[in-house]
Amino acid sequence: MSAVRRAVPEDAEEVLRLRQVMIDSVFASDPSIAWHGESLPTLRAQLGDSDGDFTAFVVDHPERPGSLACLVAGTIDYRIGKAGDPQGMVGFVFSVATDPGARRRGYARACTSALLEWFRERGVRRVQLTASPEAEPLYISLGFRPRPNPLLELTL
Repeated sequence: MSAVRRAVPEDAEEVLRLRQVMIDSVFASDPSIAWHGESLPTLRAQLGDSDGDFTAFVVDHPERPGSLACLVAGTIDYRIGKAGDPQGMVGFVFSVATDPGARRRGYARACTSALLEWFRERGVRRVQLTASPEAEPLYISLGFRPRPNPLLELTL
């Protein structure tokens, strides 16, 4: 298997391509990629900030040089501490995507494991994610447990 590595600014276009693969497979939304151009400068800056609260781990595509096979991104968010988590650092895993031609090779597991280690190194004690039914077994095998979710959302 190809080595997992931290994404760099030069990966931004491929990161957006794989994010679109995830969006298209999970959400019934506009398939347009017109937003990619507007998103690229911010994504490149985030990928270049090695000390920030955002990161992405990737695997290079073994059959297509210059392409990525897998992407897993994550952020750290501060919430006021509580019992069992006095520092209040919460990790969130998102944009887990594998190129359709590179699936079932363990890339998502390897990238997610690298992201979980990144969280540990930064003192994160809780990690959250939203899983599709197809991906849920992977996350459960990594130790995630289903929880009731009272999440409400407002789009501004």
